[in-house]
Amino acid sequence: MTAQAEKIRCDACPVMCYIAPGQTGACDRYANVDGRILRTDPVVLLSRTVAEGGRVVPFASRDWDGNPFPDDTFVTGIGSGTTYPDYKPAPFIVSSTIAGADMVTVVTEAIFSYCGVKVKIDTDRHLGAEGAIVRAQGEPVGHVTTTEYGSQMLSLGGVHHLTGGSKSEGRVTCAALLALCNGAAVDLTIDGGSAVTVQAGKPPIVDGTPERRMRVGCGSATIGMFASQWVGLVDEVVVVDDHITGVVSEHQAGKVLGWQPTGIRIKGHRSTPGRYFRVSEPGLGWGGTQLSDPLEILGPWEARKGARPGLTLLMVSTTGEEFAYYVLDEALTPQKQPLPDALRATVGLIDENCEPSLCTVLFMGGAGGSLRAGVTQNPVRLTRSVQAGQTRLTSGGADCYVWPGGGITFMVDVTCLPAGAFGYVPTPALVAPLEFTLPRAEYLAMGGHEPAIRDLEAARAEGGEYQTRAHLMPPPKALS
Repeated sequence: MTAQAEKIRCDACPVMCYIAPGQTGACDRYANVDGRILRTDPVVLLSRTVAEGGRVVPFASRDWDGNPFPDDTFVTGIGSGTTYPDYKPAPFIVSSTIAGADMVTVVTEAIFSYCGVKVKIDTDRHLGAEGAIVRAQGEPVGHVTTTEYGSQMLSLGGVHHLTGGSKSEGRVTCAALLALCNGAAVDLTIDGGSAVTVQAGKPPIVDGTPERRMRVGCGSATIGMFASQWVGLVDEVVVVDDHITGVVSEHQAGKVLGWQPTGIRIKGHRSTPGRYFRVSEPGLGWGGTQLSDPLEILGPWEARKGARPGLTLLMVSTTGEEFAYYVLDEALTPQKQPLPDALRATVGLIDENCEPSLCTVLFMGGAGGSLRAGVTQNPVRLTRSVQAGQTRLTSGGADCYVWPGGGITFMVDVTCLPAGAFGYVPTPALVAPLEFTLPRAEYLAMGGHEPAIRDLEAARAEGGEYQTRAHLMPPPKALS
């Protein structure tokens, strides 16, 4: 009974941990220190005038020397704590003067069960069928969604994976989302498809092989860009692509340049002249197809339509990583030959125009529920103000894209936030920093918590909901 009496109940999230002296709660974000709940991570304050690396400064502690913060200091939600459920004002409601205007920034850490990440993977490789289940540690954590130009897309997380399945599924989903949002690598497998390692801002690793380039365009677009480079160097060019395979002699770009017919025949679904769909099933081969030998997509050459012995053929993928050069023999059969130096330069030009292959991770969440009550006594007014652009929503200082329509549904590029910006609670749910900034007059008009407004120095002296310190640091380079 004595040990139980020494524990303190933490109300920073719905788990409501009882924390023993010297221990942390289940989330590792709050601890019992000398009989008080302490926020273990410092509040992150951003300032462009602070030297690289930043410094930890006293925050709500007796050893503060009174030196003011730089004029451009911005309080973020990182490390601020939360007042969930928000029947009371947010942890920090800070007044400031920006370009001569009186502004208020409301700062909190939001707990998200309704959240996920959208992952863009720059690769031509086929990772899995649309709708295929994506797994981490064997647990379903999301699915493959629509392929975009030069990239494969994954949708991970969401309330059904976090709380609608087994406990293991929820824990694994939460851990995967947290790692991705904090810039760590996560190993994923796709049912019926590939294994892929994803890390924000880094090249994807597909089935153990790092990707180097994303395609310059589809096969048709590649011909449109580079047809003039091939004039006089080769009789025919085929750009192999999972989406649209291009044939220069039939393509409009070739016609404009006066390209002569070659009698080539492509096995595929002809779209418009010089453009073919479905020459192969998707895969890890040439141009995102299953092809290891591009000649598989060619039918018999037709002499009556221009085929002749000695005709030269370049076949190349949309990244320039795969290429081959052929010459037709007396039987009009392509025979592989060394690539001429002049054509090697054109293949190199395709490669040069392909951008580096990277993974992009966007955190997506809905800022609703009671968190809005920590900002204003009339929550719908905050929603309307954000949607109208009167209130600026940021996450860890990074600009967010707010979806039109009802609610406050937003996305943010995780590489634009300071390191370690995201946390979790064992609900399971993710914790993300949020800041709402708007003119003071508009804040008061929406029913904001006027008695809780403090200037920066008062906030420094008084701290937030829980005892903590502050980390004053420059913003990430993406924000500078």
